[in-house]
Amino acid sequence: MSEPKYKFLSTPRRPVEDRRFVAGRGKYIADLERPDMLHVAPLASHYAAAVINSIDASKALAMPGVIDVITGDEIAGAVQPLMNGLNTPNVRRFPLAVGRVRYAGEWVCAVVAESRAIAEDALEKIIVDATPQPFVLDAEQALLDSSTPVHPEHGSNLLLDRKFVWGPVDEDFAAAAHSLSFSVTWGRNSTVPIETFGVIAEWNGWDQMLDVWASIQMPKYADQIARSLGLPGNAIRVHYDVDVGGSYGVKRGIKHSVLVGYIARKLGRAVRLIEDRLENMRAGDAHGPERKFDVTVAFDDDGTVRAMKMRALDNAGAYAGRAPFQLGKPISAIVGPYQINSVAYHALSVTTNKTVQEAVRGFGQAPTNYAIETAMDRVAEYLGMDRLALRQHNLIRADQFPYLIPSGSHYDSGDYHAVIDKVLAAADYPAMLAERDRLRADGMMAGIGIAACLEPSGGNSSFEPLLNESNKTSTWMESCQVNVDALGCVTARIHTTSSGQGHETLVSTILGEVLQIDPELIRITRPNSIESLPGNSPVGSRMAIMLGGAAARAGEKLKAKIMAIAAHHLAVDVDQLRYESGDVIAPDGRSLVWDDMIELAHRQYHSLPDGMDPGLASFDIMQVPTGEALPADGKVQMYPCYAFEFHLVLVSFDPIIGRPDIHSYFIGHDCGTVINPAIVSGMTYGGIAHGIGAALFEEFAYDANGQLLTQSFLDYLMPSSHEVPAIKIVKHCTPSPHTVFGQKGSGESGYLGSPAAVSGAINDAVAGLGIHFEKLPIRMSAISDAIAAKTS
Repeated sequence: MSEPKYKFLSTPRRPVEDRRFVAGRGKYIADLERPDMLHVAPLASHYAAAVINSIDASKALAMPGVIDVITGDEIAGAVQPLMNGLNTPNVRRFPLAVGRVRYAGEWVCAVVAESRAIAEDALEKIIVDATPQPFVLDAEQALLDSSTPVHPEHGSNLLLDRKFVWGPVDEDFAAAAHSLSFSVTWGRNSTVPIETFGVIAEWNGWDQMLDVWASIQMPKYADQIARSLGLPGNAIRVHYDVDVGGSYGVKRGIKHSVLVGYIARKLGRAVRLIEDRLENMRAGDAHGPERKFDVTVAFDDDGTVRAMKMRALDNAGAYAGRAPFQLGKPISAIVGPYQINSVAYHALSVTTNKTVQEAVRGFGQAPTNYAIETAMDRVAEYLGMDRLALRQHNLIRADQFPYLIPSGSHYDSGDYHAVIDKVLAAADYPAMLAERDRLRADGMMAGIGIAACLEPSGGNSSFEPLLNESNKTSTWMESCQVNVDALGCVTARIHTTSSGQGHETLVSTILGEVLQIDPELIRITRPNSIESLPGNSPVGSRMAIMLGGAAARAGEKLKAKIMAIAAHHLAVDVDQLRYESGDVIAPDGRSLVWDDMIELAHRQYHSLPDGMDPGLASFDIMQVPTGEALPADGKVQMYPCYAFEFHLVLVSFDPIIGRPDIHSYFIGHDCGTVINPAIVSGMTYGGIAHGIGAALFEEFAYDANGQLLTQSFLDYLMPSSHEVPAIKIVKHCTPSPHTVFGQKGSGESGYLGSPAAVSGAINDAVAGLGIHFEKLPIRMSAISDAIAAKTS
């Protein structure tokens, strides 16, 4: 039997964070108390659109315990607008509505009181005189010239309108034997973590410092607060030692943080705002993409898909923010795992009178995967081909990597056919087909869903300059600092908050591997933003690549110094030395153990090489691999690594009731070298559950009056353990050539393909009736109604 390649990587290890989480010892924002702290409750608009004539807060201010009432006009006069990713200077956004409200739930004003309860009571005493205005909810209607603009000063509802043509699209369509068109819609949903967003701000006038504690997952968080409040960047101290109770993108909270930061500075006291569930769901500004796709594909008799035209219209909600950029990330994998020669992509984003979007797991990639996989199913149906065979025919082969897709990204590595073969074997695909047919023979509707997709990971956010040419961002660094103290103990510092993704385990494992020290002995800390090196937080499936890469490189620098000290002390060339479990061994058998190295580095300066600093410390600030350049000619290398996943699922339902039951779920997953198997599997399980929710249950639905109908877990349905089946993960490893150990991202795994797979299974089940479900979620009522309409 061959020796394992790694000593600590890829081996089962319990995440170190689990100790405090399982024991209820996590440090969450709601657990934190500051002296003399005040509390904030926002007043929400009942109108989808209205002009604010006046706000009378006199009765609220007269209540005992009420300290202040902040209005939009006040805060707009004191802070700068929140940052906007696009060049839309007239789409201005503040923490509170200024002059008019633009969606039901938008914060009109905020009460500051001695307790949250007092603040909530005071909300009922505030009288808002507002004049309702026309509004628009539908993205297509928002595009019409006759539509009421959400921001009249902007002139229209159009935020983004970019067309790309990559490759000979017209020629490929002309040469193809067939083409077909279809439309599908991805419903508005989000991650909806159990912990809502919360933030505490405390102003110290003597130090001129604003301390911030928040359940945050947001790049450039401190910078954005400082810009808006008009403070120097080093006057904002964000404490990164706060645990985050779930996020996957949505814990941004800039408007919340600027609001409490302003109040804290104004009143000179600590201020806390923690969303309740209602505030989180209707005005947390954390809804995910709501997107309509119009797709046309060109293909040949043998199933070869030559070209694709895709129009993607996204409903961003009332303000721009970063939402339009969620149309950009999918450009990095616009052809999925397939050899599609050319693509025309029309990306549109509009404002409407709905809650604002924010980044959500996958940053827009899952909806695009749903459209691409639907195209594969439709082509197979058109040609009368097997859906699996058509996909296998079009997949990129292992011998074609690195593979350049039309939009300018090279896929790094992969063996998609091998992964699919392993899944088919694990699932006993012929038996699965037989089971589907048996269920049908028993009177059930049954179908098999198939989806193949990629997870772009570790990117440099180059979709920003691609969609906004004034944006010159070409780096998205992450960093790690390592110190070995005088007793020989290793401590590493990372520079973001926890988001429940096991970063402490990641870094300790990688450093343990590099230094050959038990990861259990390595401590990981999270300093505040003032004391941190540059970082960009866990977004875009980047931490295994970027934080892991920075940790490995910092560890290698430390080891290089150890070797240099040993070479000098043993009087041999460094190349002749061998490093083994912290000890350094010379060719003649002489050695220095770890403690010897500590003694030399920390106490014997006279024994160090000339010019070498004493002590043992290092750091690394890592640039994104392959991500050095700005876009050119509408193309860019957006991500260095591309993980692959293949979903195979069997679903059945009673034709009258229409409630889907997932019988079996298999996923093949290749994210390169796995750092910690438990963490990757956990992310994949969670991602699939999230995707099942997007496919069948979860949607922020609005009525005709612009009111959000799904404002609690009673009506925003999420899958429970009853709806999520046992999931079999089939693992494969194709290392990336661009990372230190061959790892790829996995933080969005499962979610990126499961909605397409579940949708495909339901459509397979009803295919005999000529039914196509073209919108997610596919609710059981929609299934039963469609079947009844066909069979009555």
